[in-house]
Amino acid sequence: QQPPVRTAITVPFPTQRARHEAPEDPARLRDVHVDPSVRTIPAWLLAVMVVAVAGVACLAAYLLLRLPGSRRSDIVLTGPTGRVRGREMRRVVITGGAGFIGSHLCDRLLHRGLSVVCLDNLLTGSADNVAHLFSNPRFSFRHYDVTEYLYVEGEVHAILHFASPASPIDYAQMPIETLKVGTLGTHKSLGLAKAKRARFLLASTSEVYGDPEVHPQPEDYWGNVNPVGPRGVYDEAKRAAETFVMAYHNAHGLDTRIARIFNTFGPRMRRNDGRAVPAFITQALAGDPLTVFGDGSQTRSLCYIDDLVEGLIRLLFSDYHLPVNLGNPGELTVVELAEMILELTGSPSPVVHQPLPVDDPRRRRPDISTAMRILGWTPQIPLRDGLERTIAWWTDGGPHARIPASGHTSLAGRVVAPASGRPAAPV
Repeated sequence: QQPPVRTAITVPFPTQRARHEAPEDPARLRDVHVDPSVRTIPAWLLAVMVVAVAGVACLAAYLLLRLPGSRRSDIVLTGPTGRVRGREMRRVVITGGAGFIGSHLCDRLLHRGLSVVCLDNLLTGSADNVAHLFSNPRFSFRHYDVTEYLYVEGEVHAILHFASPASPIDYAQMPIETLKVGTLGTHKSLGLAKAKRARFLLASTSEVYGDPEVHPQPEDYWGNVNPVGPRGVYDEAKRAAETFVMAYHNAHGLDTRIARIFNTFGPRMRRNDGRAVPAFITQALAGDPLTVFGDGSQTRSLCYIDDLVEGLIRLLFSDYHLPVNLGNPGELTVVELAEMILELTGSPSPVVHQPLPVDDPRRRRPDISTAMRILGWTPQIPLRDGLERTIAWWTDGGPHARIPASGHTSLAGRVVAPASGRPAAPV
């Protein structure tokens, strides 16, 4: 007698029409047909096959994500910091960290519990902007030129590249330095990020759009830039910086972010940097005439520093590597700005007009739909409120008003690397 053979029972599956009819006769259901030629797959073998298929799919997905330019960011947000490549984000480097925007980033990241290494050659930055942080054990300052050899010991989980002159007066007086930090400085900073397997955030600018012919400016607009004009050293350096960043992202799989920053204002701006807000406030408080270039009909969109820093933090901890506009879409003319500052300061100063500089943008307004969609970010502080805070900071003594009486007032004991860029001593 042969051993029993496992068989399958074949029962016709009811059609869609039959489902709405009366149930089958139970007596008929007992008369089923048994086909002894059909064998079933053992349960254990079926389980092995499912596991094997799942393993192959996971391996294929892993290999696909390892291809340059196709890997998504591996940040996993955990509370206030996040993780980069499986490591908790604990230590960040900020180039240009003693500048206007960089110093506010130092404040915000320290507040979130991270350690911050601030690199700055103080060409346009000021130690006063970070002096109140010198007593914080998680903060260190280094006098450093990032266009030369760049070295930071220990783990680094993110690099925020903000080193650059950023006003028309600066890059008119320092054109070579502006070009070098936008190209060589970006290259050195990217190299450090690659060596440390760190996330990299580039502070780009709305100047990549030049004197725009599209309004407002979306990220996919390529711009209208004069490469040989007086602003070209800054505009083209930032455009080259963005190209460097995307090349490292595509060729090396570097985890990158690009922020295109529009006009920003607030405490810690330099009085003499030539931009409209500090120039108008300084002139109004001194009773001097407010200098407006051209007829003042050119427009600007002004974002308060706290709003910008919030957008930068969200971008840093996001999963998006393409450029993102960060700015306030509210638009006003330069004359309207001057009149508002005269009103807020109560100054009797007149407005005088000077010739319009070469290549000065006629209109500037960001399209922030990408930031709204990807980051959930929009500016929250109205222009008038931001101007009142900035004026109050100026009237309270400017940078010295922000330094605690018990805080450090010099760099003694805190400078751990010379401007030459030689390797630094451990902090």
